[in-house]
Amino acid sequence: MNLMKTTKTDLLKSVSGLSEAQLNFKPNAESWSVKECMYHIAVAEKNLWGMLEGTMKAAANPEKRSEIKMTDEQVVSMIESREQKVKTFAPFEPQNTGYKTMDEAVNAFKELRNEHIKYVKTTTEDLRNHVAQLPFGMLDSYQLTLFIAAHSERHRKQIEEVKSNSAFPK
Repeated sequence: MNLMKTTKTDLLKSVSGLSEAQLNFKPNAESWSVKECMYHIAVAEKNLWGMLEGTMKAAANPEKRSEIKMTDEQVVSMIESREQKVKTFAPFEPQNTGYKTMDEAVNAFKELRNEHIKYVKTTTEDLRNHVAQLPFGMLDSYQLTLFIAAHSERHRKQIEEVKSNSAFPK
């Protein structure tokens, strides 16, 4: 819950008060703008949480716990790290999110993250014994909540990289 709160606050601070030129600036043709990063973060928050919900609706599968190869700390560290670039899936690409404005994406993210924080704070479900297969390995549902929070931090760092570019509009 703390990671979800902290990453939410930090992200909102990173995108606050930017002009339209700043939101749309791209360091190069392959890079995402701040706005595109925010579109991606918002849709990922929704879609990754959908994966968590699906995992929790399925029967508990504690026998799969032995297939989990990462600690909670390793999940957060791996996802937050910008060292290894990863191509996202098409539904997660900014142009495929359906968001039309920065405000729409920011508001969707805030609403979803608030719901997710509330869930994590109040759930009595056994998150540890619902295990999901991800492209890089198995995670339990608790680790999936960490993944979601760390994912927004990963892209907040990307936003800061865009903002630190020498050509970023002042």
